[in-house]
Amino acid sequence: MTGSGSFPVDIVLFAMVAVFLALRLRSVLGRRQGFEQPVRQPVPRPGGPVIEGRAEPMPTRPVPDPASPLGQTLLAMGRVDHGFTPQRFLDGAEAAFRMIVTAFAAGDRAALVPLLTPETLAGFEAAIAARETAGERQLTDIRGVQAIEIVDAALAGTRAQIQIRIVSDQVSRALGRDGATVQGTEAVTEITDLWTLERDLAQPDPTWRLAAARSA
Repeated sequence: MTGSGSFPVDIVLFAMVAVFLALRLRSVLGRRQGFEQPVRQPVPRPGGPVIEGRAEPMPTRPVPDPASPLGQTLLAMGRVDHGFTPQRFLDGAEAAFRMIVTAFAAGDRAALVPLLTPETLAGFEAAIAARETAGERQLTDIRGVQAIEIVDAALAGTRAQIQIRIVSDQVSRALGRDGATVQGTEAVTEITDLWTLERDLAQPDPTWRLAAARSA
């Protein structure tokens, strides 16, 4: 305790410390209110709307009307293979789409062998070899599958073919020897593919193999 005639130095020091702490708190907390997040600038992409970072939505998978000619063909497939349903097929087709696109970009020939017909495999291997000869690398990232649907089907005996339309959001580009982009873009781009898958429904192997692929 200070004497009655002395200056209260301790009180002044405490007050200065309190003012300093208050100013420091204000400088920190005053920069952002609550849990406010920084503004994210959209990345422009050609040919479609900007895709913001978000959880991947479930793709739409419309099933053909069973009364339509296409629906009747699919019902006939189910009579040959009792485990076949259009919805189950679409689930497997999406998984195959992701595996094939990823394996092709990585040049993983072994992963492609069981998923492609021999003719299609030869085409994919030729494209991979040409890429390797040019010293290029393919980078492909499937950001999401927006929609997948059956657009055509055919059944000849037990041999079945189904054509599907797949709409996906991808970042795809090829890099040259120097690491520079020679094709594609870093922007997320909407891509529509038409794939034809085939299988002998009488065989125990349930794998549908890619027989043809093209961009729509």
